[in-house]
Amino acid sequence: MDVLSDVVAVTRTGRPRSAQVRWHAPWGQEFAPVPGSAGFQMILQGSCWLLSPDAEPVRLDAGDVVFLPHGSGHTLADSPETLVTAPACGPDDPQLHDAYASDDVDRSGDGGPVTVVLCGAYQLAPSRAHPLLLTLPDLIHLPARPDRHPELRSAVALLAAELENPRLGTDAVVPALLDTLLLYILRIWFKEQLVREDTTGWAAALNDPPVAAALRAIHRDPAAPWTVAKLAAEAGLSRAPFARRFAMLTGQPPLGYLTWWRMTTAARLLRTSDAPLRSIATRVGYTSEFAFANAFKRSHGTPPGAYRRND
Repeated sequence: MDVLSDVVAVTRTGRPRSAQVRWHAPWGQEFAPVPGSAGFQMILQGSCWLLSPDAEPVRLDAGDVVFLPHGSGHTLADSPETLVTAPACGPDDPQLHDAYASDDVDRSGDGGPVTVVLCGAYQLAPSRAHPLLLTLPDLIHLPARPDRHPELRSAVALLAAELENPRLGTDAVVPALLDTLLLYILRIWFKEQLVREDTTGWAAALNDPPVAAALRAIHRDPAAPWTVAKLAAEAGLSRAPFARRFAMLTGQPPLGYLTWWRMTTAARLLRTSDAPLRSIATRVGYTSEFAFANAFKRSHGTPPGAYRRND
């Protein structure tokens, strides 16, 4: 099982949103903070500046991708000196909320140079937020380079084409492309961290052969009767060195992560399926429905039945 794909599948919820927006200079647009979401900006044409309250302005050119994994507030503008008077753009903005079957949005200024941006957001489930995502920086900037990230550029082009010219099947294609974009962005960022000598945490864990082997085993079969010794065998290490290495890179001991992943998987199954509690308990490694219910309540603060009803 691919750990990164698993993480995205469990954490993301609802339908992602996107729109292609065309601005004419001078222009400025504030994007309000949206807790429980992750946003992106992709420059398709022209250039602009990304302005954040606690950081230096960042120039963005055509082909640049910006990912904000924690829904941080920010502003896009044609110049750092432009006075931003546009209303804050949040999750309820109708022009960004559901653009699947509409033409791209045109926000005119005074007829100056045009900047076209593909923007959108993913809704995340806070109760299922994976530590891998929690450790990401507030801003990930992937500058455009002709010889890098061809898959990401292709996915952006496909998404832009669907939004600009909706056709039969667009409602199905757009969410799939948005999920693809999210995975490409994360894949690229984690890969680029490997060239850093001080890389630690989940970027290192996913690319450390012993720890990655143990993570794949847990994700492949969370119901298995795993012990530290069995996971160490998957990793090809003895018990104590494996436990230290796993905890150092992931921030959790092996069995602590196993329990967390089981409960996170159970929460997703409770919200997305009608499977009986006994079946869910079995799928996450509990032979007793009573033991599963107790473990779930300790993890989520509510019994599994109540958690499902409160969806």
